[in-house]
Amino acid sequence: MLEDGTAFHGKSFGYEKPVAGEVVFNTAMMGYPESLTDPSYAGQLMALTYPLVGNYGVPPFSIEENGIATFMESDKIHAEAIIVSDYSEEYSHWNAKESLADWLKREQVPGITGIDTRQLTKVLREHGVMMGKILFDDEPNNIPTAQYEGVNYIAKVSCKEVVRYQSNQSSQNTPKKVLLVDCGVKNNIIRCLLKRGVEVIRVPWNYDFNTLDFDGLFLANGPGDPDTATDSVENIKTFLAAEKAKAAKGEKVRPCMGICMGNQLLSKAAGAKIYKLKYGHRSHNQPVQQVGTNRCFITSQNHGYAVDSTTLPPDWEPLFVNMNDGSNEGIRHKKFPWFSAQFHPEAASGPVDTEFMFDEFVEIL
Repeated sequence: MLEDGTAFHGKSFGYEKPVAGEVVFNTAMMGYPESLTDPSYAGQLMALTYPLVGNYGVPPFSIEENGIATFMESDKIHAEAIIVSDYSEEYSHWNAKESLADWLKREQVPGITGIDTRQLTKVLREHGVMMGKILFDDEPNNIPTAQYEGVNYIAKVSCKEVVRYQSNQSSQNTPKKVLLVDCGVKNNIIRCLLKRGVEVIRVPWNYDFNTLDFDGLFLANGPGDPDTATDSVENIKTFLAAEKAKAAKGEKVRPCMGICMGNQLLSKAAGAKIYKLKYGHRSHNQPVQQVGTNRCFITSQNHGYAVDSTTLPPDWEPLFVNMNDGSNEGIRHKKFPWFSAQFHPEAASGPVDTEFMFDEFVEIL
């Protein structure tokens, strides 16, 4: 049931409990294990436009030595629910250990099938994302209330203490240290950094990281409204100001890279404004152009807010632009090694055309 009264009737195949949240659609053809465990979907009911879902099951929830899940993007499902057109009860895949339905029930997440997701997507495209509820016929009294805007979902999904990851790929005795601000980081961002031989220091979203020793700053993705992350923005401002002061003395400036929410927080720290997109970008096929070049990349995206490029201060400029709607897809400083992407260079799932951004970041540490 959408907030405008539009109703869709389907059948449950997940855990049976009423839930409420922001209803969004994802046009990717695959990757539901990664999307469901992406912390950026916290507080959202995820509708998949690809009609057949569940046919390749769910991989094992195994954990690596470094504490990161092998095949998932976090340690649990973060989406409030999943909405599909046709759920496949039979699954077949070399790496599958259970069905999507069994996984949802185990993690107590609702799933509904038999929904006209094409029509649902049309409604959301015309109106914009809406609050919605999944209600069960036999529980008319237990109706949840939906809240999204103004809720600090970043605080809900961020780690609660400092976590350090050592790379087994490093050829150096003392590998470079990357300070990662966890606003809801996907595991593959950490994997991509460790694969390049750096040590990762993961800190909570509101941690004053400027007191720590590190060689580069990394701002991760996350859910919800970037305006709720005021502590993060203040810490980033402090970092940028300190590095500018070092540059004035002729000292080396530490690099900074942001992804998704990280792009928005870096932009806010620089002085730009953020606005909410009508229905967001959630897919594997968003085309972005690198500003000033003819280079176009197909990217994986998952965000509902965007940076207003016109509000960037004179010493900052857009780095990428979305070729569908012209919205900002990244920024960079004109002088210092600070840059970001609104899309996901690490994908998981999706195309990895832009993973070179990790190489560029690590090379300048």
